[in-house]
Amino acid sequence: MVNPDESLWLSAEQQRIWRSWLLAVARVDNFLDQDLCRHGLDLAEYEILVVLSEAENRRLRMSELAELVHQSRSRLTHAVARMEKSGWVERCSAPEDRRGVVAVLTDKGYHLLEQAAPNHVAAVRRILVDAADPEDFKALGRVMQAVLAVQD
Repeated sequence: MVNPDESLWLSAEQQRIWRSWLLAVARVDNFLDQDLCRHGLDLAEYEILVVLSEAENRRLRMSELAELVHQSRSRLTHAVARMEKSGWVERCSAPEDRRGVVAVLTDKGYHLLEQAAPNHVAAVRRILVDAADPEDFKALGRVMQAVLAVQD
């Protein structure tokens, strides 16, 4: 019979894997952030540029953009304000209702993304894709899909 208190704790192996995952996520984020610095970007700003570049007419409502880049509306507002000062993004009223705000990727922002993307992809390959055995990388993908399927 299993002691109920034991089910609360991770096994030694689970704990080791969990801690490795935490360290690895931090290392990947830091590595990619540092790599994007050469373009004057951080990882969150890069993600905003990517999502806007994929949107119809390179524009999205701020609320939708916040969901797609997994940022709070407040954090996104601050990031977009910084990016707007750099000329990479513009904000305007939503044409449908004038109450909402739309973020628009400018030509300058799109050009920056075109410059940064090849380096970023190389950095992703170096820190993650090429660091793993192809079968392990596929397994990681399956694990991430399982994690994303967990309901709050």
